[in-house]
Order: sequence, then structure tokens, then C-alpha cells
Amino acid sequence: MKKTKIVCGIGPASSSVEVLRQMMESGMDVARFDLGRLSYSFCSEAIAKIRKLNDELNRNVTILFDTRGPELRVGTLDNGKVFLKKNSEVKIYESALIGTAEQFSVVYDHLLSDARVGMDFLFHDGKVKVQIVGKGDDFLIGEVVQEGFIFSKEPVHVPKLTYSTDYVSVKDREDIRFAVKEDVDFLALSAVQSHNDVLDVTDELIELGNDHIQLIAKIENMQAVEELDSIIELSDGIMIARGDLGVEVPLEKLPGIQKRSIAKVHKANKIGLVSTEMLASMEHEVKPTRAEVSDVYNAVMDEVDAVALGNETTIGDYPVETVRMMQKLLIAAENEVDYSLFTVNQQVRPDVTSLIASSIVMTANQLGAKGIVTSTNSGYTAKKISFYRPSCPILAATPSLDTLRSLTLHYGIYPVLMNRFDTSDEIVEYSKQLAIDLLSLKKGDYFVVSGGIPVSLNNTNFMKVEEI
Repeated sequence: MKKTKIVCGIGPASSSVEVLRQMMESGMDVARFDLGRLSYSFCSEAIAKIRKLNDELNRNVTILFDTRGPELRVGTLDNGKVFLKKNSEVKIYESALIGTAEQFSVVYDHLLSDARVGMDFLFHDGKVKVQIVGKGDDFLIGEVVQEGFIFSKEPVHVPKLTYSTDYVSVKDREDIRFAVKEDVDFLALSAVQSHNDVLDVTDELIELGNDHIQLIAKIENMQAVEELDSIIELSDGIMIARGDLGVEVPLEKLPGIQKRSIAKVHKANKIGLVSTEMLASMEHEVKPTRAEVSDVYNAVMDEVDAVALGNETTIGDYPVETVRMMQKLLIAAENEVDYSLFTVNQQVRPDVTSLIASSIVMTANQLGAKGIVTSTNSGYTAKKISFYRPSCPILAATPSLDTLRSLTLHYGIYPVLMNRFDTSDEIVEYSKQLAIDLLSLKKGDYFVVSGGIPVSLNNTNFMKVEEI
């Protein structure tokens, strides 16, 4: 069993029942839907297929939606694209028009008020750069610094631009309502710049009466990097979205930002994901590059909870093979980890659950246990055990469906729905059967059990080592 989770983008290449089935059987843990690109009807149909397959395959693949967030996009261009020549002057309008090489629009309501002279407008994944050198009555004046084609509707990146618009737009509000209607499990929040953006979405969910959906803040700009501590505090996790982030910050700084950000979110015992170009070459090839293999390995060594596949599975030629390869690479990397260092390097907090979780992991690692089975109502104990990074899988048995679904992105945790038990003997006996069934334990194998008795206390207060 791999312990690092796989998030897969769902799109035209991966929406059929058969492809979804094979991706689930190959290691997909979370299905991701980009609401900026996909229709509601497409999402609803694919989600229904996934949930039906969950029942059929006895799986627990959960659903993540990407919100749109504030964004700048190129308006409509003549013939869909224009070439901007180096050193030429262009006018950039806020109002819509058919764009040419001399003038075009960028769709954003506060473009003229928020943009400043000296700012760089980056197009086509940062390959084309226009520097703002002046302002007219209803347009910006730019000079082309790096030439190339720009395309209709493509994103525009403006490093250091602070949005004056509301973070939750009318469209985002509709998307959040749709997420609640579809009972999804995670929202990945695009273009977050501060903790207030996370609070705005939290307020929307409270207003809608939803306390299940977890919020993953996408770190895509320098403002988010600078505000990382407060963003982590108010979210359930972060995603290092290296595509947009890599356009907005110098590329040479990207690996360091990834490592430091994952270390911070792990220290906070929250979810850490890395996305973008993990296996990009497999969009059109059946094998990854050696650099991509190393990238996945380093992500595991950085202690990420999950890695995300994008174009590889949404529009790629080999979605199933990509998931299968990712699982293979993750397992190989996890076999290289010195788990004793993970446990030693984490400071044990002076509360009962943390002390028990740390003891469980240290015991499991030193015994070479094949698994940990923890009964949990809220998921708190399972997350604590995950924090200390055991070398074996964690079976989190819970009577709560919401808790079950909330744990799917956490490292090493495989949640299982169970009945409530009243005695520790019942928990241990159930855990033994669960470990045998799901972990294929043999005679002489050890596993560690934890739980809380009486159940009404709602906390963990015992651990026990069992041998088959």
C-alpha cells in the first residue's frame, strides 16, 4: 500500500466509467474538477460515476473542486491569437474589444485602478512579457519586453498585483453552492493572497450550513508565500500550485518555496499537496522523464501528503498508465524513507493524544509492524498518527461518513466505516479482523491498535500491540 495520496484531474480523457474504474484500481485517491474549465453537467455526471464505482469496488475516492478565484484573462483576439513584437507599444483595455497586436483587452473589472506603472504582465505561461510604462484615460500603455504569441482567453499573471475586487465573486458563489449541492469533500481555493480570502469562503460555507467541506489554499503567488503562516492557520491544507507560482516567482526560488511550505504545513499537522508537471511528459508518452521521477521522489522526502496530476489525466493520452506509474514511483520512494528520523524529528506535544500517537508510531516502526488500526470519531487521532509518519499504513475505523471522507488526503490513512463499539475488547477484535482482511497479514505479523473507551469520552486513551 502506498502512503502518499494521488489526486487526479478529471476531464475528457478520464470521464468514462471504464477509465475511471482503472484509475481507481491503479491508485487514484481523490478526483479533482476544475470549475474554471468544466461545466456543471460534466462534473455531476462524472461524480455520479465515481460514487457508483466506490460502491462497486469498495473504495473511498473523494471529490475536490477547484474554484476560479480572482483572475485576469486575455479578451477576444482577432483569429484567436496575435504576435507581440519586442519593443513595440501596446494598449491594454479593461473594456471588451477585438484585440490586435496594437491593442487588446484584459478581462478584470479593476484593471486600471489596480495596475501600476512598472508592473509586468506575463502571458502564455510567462513566455511573453509586457511592462506597463504608462496609463491613458481608459487603457494601460505597455512595452513588449519578451515577444511571442498571446491567445484569446488565456490567463494573465501580474506579479505583486493586489486584487481590490471581492475574493468570492458572483461566479465563485455559484460554484460554492454547486459544491455543497454535490456534497464534495474539498475546495481548492485559487489565487489566494491572504488568510482573509480563506475566511471569505469559510463564511460562505457557514451561510450555506456546510461544515464538511475542507479548504485547501492554493499557493500561486508571492503574496500567498509571504502570508503563508496565517493562510495555513485558517485552512485545512495547502497546495503548492507550481504552474502559476512558477510564473509569478523566479523559477530558481520555486524548489525552496515548495520545501519550506510543505515543512510548515506538516508542522501544523495539516494537508500538504504538490501539483503541476509531476509527470508532464506522460501527457503524450508512456514513460516519464528521469527528472520527473526525481521530482516525485523528492516530494515524498519532503513529506507531502499528496501529489496531484493535471493535464496528464484530464486531456492526456495515457491517464491510466500515468496513475499506475505514479503509484509505482511513490511506493519505491517510500521504501527509501528512514521513518525513524521522521518520528525523532517531530516534537511531541504534551497532550494525551499526541503522546499516544507518537508512541504508536515509534512502536510500529521499531517492531516492523505491518499496520496500525485506530478507531476514531473525529479523525483527530488518525491525523496525529499520520503526522509522525509511520512506516506502515494506518487503517482509520470510524462510524462517521463525514470523518471517513475527510481523511482521504492525509498521508498513510485508509479510512474504513465501522459500527460503534462499547469495549476495548470489541475494538481489538474488530481491528484484528480488519488488519487481516485489508493488509493481508500472516502468522507472526505485528499490528498496533488504538482507541478510546468509553466511547463517550471521544478521545484516544489506549494502545495495544497484537501478533497474528
